[in-house]
Formats: sequence, structure tokens, C-alpha cells
Amino acid sequence: MRLKDLVQKTRCYRRFDNSYNIAEQDLLDLVDLARLTSSAKNMQPLRYIVSNEENTNSRIFETLAWAGYLTDWDGPSKTERPSAYLVQLLDTTITTNNYCDHGLAAQSILLGATEKGFGGCIIAAIDKERLRENLQIPNILEILQVIVLGKPAETVILDELKQGESHKYWRDKQNRQRVPKRTLDDIIFKTYVDR
Repeated sequence: MRLKDLVQKTRCYRRFDNSYNIAEQDLLDLVDLARLTSSAKNMQPLRYIVSNEENTNSRIFETLAWAGYLTDWDGPSKTERPSAYLVQLLDTTITTNNYCDHGLAAQSILLGATEKGFGGCIIAAIDKERLRENLQIPNILEILQVIVLGKPAETVILDELKQGESHKYWRDKQNRQRVPKRTLDDIIFKTYVDR
């Protein structure tokens, strides 16, 4: 798959086929991609909690808020919940500034998940104190975000964002997630190129 195709297919999925289990080795492969990703000052301060176990998954799930723009949806039903979770942590004994490491690593994980036929979503709307308590996370580890993973059970469609339209994602009558994306011309401020 070409990189552009992989990026276009790597969407934020929020509904999954919960009967599909992601194997431990697949999860470790994804964390290994994060390990190999660039790190500011090469400090490599990120740590992960890896779960594909139902009880732990439930304790993570209950701390997450889902899809803020979809105000009439409370999140995935029990059969649509993610099969696996990666809790991304900052080891504050190494640094208290994660710079952009968490975003770079999360994108590597999601690209790898797409390549393996999975989907996922980065969730930062977390009841962090409850998650810390639920998983007994020591205070030296700052909770950054949770990457949810599974076999997608929804369709996500990219739409061109037209002038004056909302950038907010939404669901159409067929329950497909629609994601408006700005055009390339809209995001280029200036170009300085030889032609």
C-alpha cells in the first residue's frame, strides 16, 4: 500500500467488532513502531500499558469520553467496544516535557494498525485520576492519551470541506462517519518554489 493510501485509510474509528481479539504480538509490534519513531532530543520518555484482556479493557473504557461532536451518541455499545488499548504514559523521571513525541508515536501506531487491518482512535478525553486508580499507575508516569484499537465496524468517509461549512465530523443517514478535510489550497499559506 502506498503511504498516501495508508494515511487516508488511517481514520479515527470509534466502533469495532468486539468479537475480534487483537493478539498480544500484534500489540507489541505496534508499540515497537512507536519505539522506533523519532523522539525529541532522543530522550524516549514514553511508556505504554498494553491490554487486550476484557477486565482491564473495561476498566480503561469506563474512563474515556467518546466523540465530542456526536452529542447524541454515548459511545460504543458493549459489542462495539475496542478489543485492545494502549495507554500512553510520560516517564517524568526522564523528562517532564514530551514535546511532540506522543503524537508522532501515536500516528506510527495507527499507521501500523491500519497496515495490519485494524483501526483505532487517539483519545485524550480521559478521567485520568480514575484511570490511574483503576490501573494502579504510579505518579511518576503522566497519563498522556489512550489509543483504542480493534477491527473497525464502521465506515469513515473523507469529504472536501467547502468554504463556510463546519469542520466537525458527523454521521450520515447510513450511520457512516463523515470527516470534512480542508483542501490542499486552503492549508498552504505561501509557497516559495522554483518552477
